[in-house]
Amino acid sequence: MEHLLANIVWHALSGPQIRYSVGTATARRYAPGFSPIVGFADQDRPDFDALRPCCEPGEHFYCDGWSGPAPAGWHIEAESTMFKMIWDGGPPPCSDDGAADIVALGPQHAQQALELATLTRPGPFGPRTIELGAYFGIFDGERLVAMAGERMAAGPLREISGVCTHPDFQGRGWARRLMLHAMRAMLRRGETPFLHVMSENHGAHGLYRRMGFRDARESVVRVVAPA
Repeated sequence: MEHLLANIVWHALSGPQIRYSVGTATARRYAPGFSPIVGFADQDRPDFDALRPCCEPGEHFYCDGWSGPAPAGWHIEAESTMFKMIWDGGPPPCSDDGAADIVALGPQHAQQALELATLTRPGPFGPRTIELGAYFGIFDGERLVAMAGERMAAGPLREISGVCTHPDFQGRGWARRLMLHAMRAMLRRGETPFLHVMSENHGAHGLYRRMGFRDARESVVRVVAPA
């Protein structure tokens, strides 16, 4: 699984999720409307020339594992590092107290999910991201206030993503409950949960380690855009 995790974006976009992507044999991106993420067959020599016809002016993309100079016609807007973490905690608790208030999100919730992600910034998120897997939320009346779900998939690996809680409702353990709810389904299907977390997000990193995730690797992450 470690070899898949090293270039998970490419393995997802060129494999199980190819129908959600556009590109070539060397470079692919999630199709417009999904998460703005790109992947390359060769991370050390990313083929940005092949990717360019699939991109529009003004778009911005997350790119993992590449640390070379900006190629001609592109510029680097931001750079940081993130941990790729993989589940190593055994079966999660069987109890799902309060599961009755966990709602499976569908197309009718797409705008609310995008608004919550835009507010809380859990990572790259688009209006169609919730189509990439099962997403779950908790509502306060008609308002979505917490969510978590599935994004990338490759081999036995399935990503927990979009984990966020509205600032007015933090500290209630809802993000953890939603994660565990999604992870139980993954594990029942024989899948291994993994996730990404920014290195500077010490609170979330610590929470995930206490839950049973372990650091698999730390890698460069950049935001890039066509010039």
